[in-house]
Amino acid sequence: MALLHPNSSRILCYEAAHQSDTMDMTPPRELKSLELITRLKRAPSEHKGSAGKVLLVGGAPGMAGALMLSGKAALHLGAGWTILEMLDPTSAHALPEQAELMVRLASFNARVQLETTAPDVIAIGPGLGFSALAKDWLIASLCFPKVPLVIDADALNLIADNPEFLDLLKQRNTAFPGMTVLTPHPGEAAHLLNITAAAIQANRTAALSDLVKLTNSIVVLKGQHTLVASPLHPVEQCSQGNPGMAIGGMGDVLTGTIAALAAQGIRHNLDLWESSCIGIQLHATAADSLVAQQIGPIGLTPSELILEMRNLLNKLL
Repeated sequence: MALLHPNSSRILCYEAAHQSDTMDMTPPRELKSLELITRLKRAPSEHKGSAGKVLLVGGAPGMAGALMLSGKAALHLGAGWTILEMLDPTSAHALPEQAELMVRLASFNARVQLETTAPDVIAIGPGLGFSALAKDWLIASLCFPKVPLVIDADALNLIADNPEFLDLLKQRNTAFPGMTVLTPHPGEAAHLLNITAAAIQANRTAALSDLVKLTNSIVVLKGQHTLVASPLHPVEQCSQGNPGMAIGGMGDVLTGTIAALAAQGIRHNLDLWESSCIGIQLHATAADSLVAQQIGPIGLTPSELILEMRNLLNKLL
């Protein structure tokens, strides 16, 4: 008798529940967003305010590097200001190798700090952890009105574990539709849907649809051929990317990239959906460009990817 894996029944149930959907579902459209980059071309009179203020939250003890990578991506992809709210006290200091980043210790009064800073875009999650302070910052970010919000990594897991956070997310999207994007990898997506990562991978399009319905958000399901959809947009699939991207920190770079593009988009006619789509395709295309230069796939780093994304973006303006 064949033995089933303990999670096999959950995978089979999920597949069965979506079998008819899969049969009726048209293939995802190919993501073609790079032509939108021309909207970011700057007039001679523009200043840093025109490029927007990005505030990134995370970097708990032992995980500061995740937030630093997001910050470096935001800086190199064109944000006018990049502010890191660092939860790790030992890492909350100026970085000599990247002095342009404004690094500060995350305030114990997140709501007041957000109101005082008045960011154009908030991104939360890289290295955030699960502390009381992390939860306070997530609540404050979900309650902060009007600005685009990028939610990644530990912030997604906190939402999965706390129904009240999911309720706040839904309330935000009711009040400000199209202003929140989630960027889960398959494990985080599985946590949100309370299934397994194997079930996610078995039917990625159906899983993405369920995530959009659950959260009422723009959702980027990362992985081979990243998918993106929203309550107002059908599924689109990125055809670029390669196995060299399978390294810690790539998702953190995508978070900072989307945040920077969204911040510039406020004054350059790009909404959060368009900024997310550009970020996804630019991220994957840069990885392919590096591999074509024999930089990777093995050993390709997120830091190298940031610089290649900057090169490609400026070529496409």
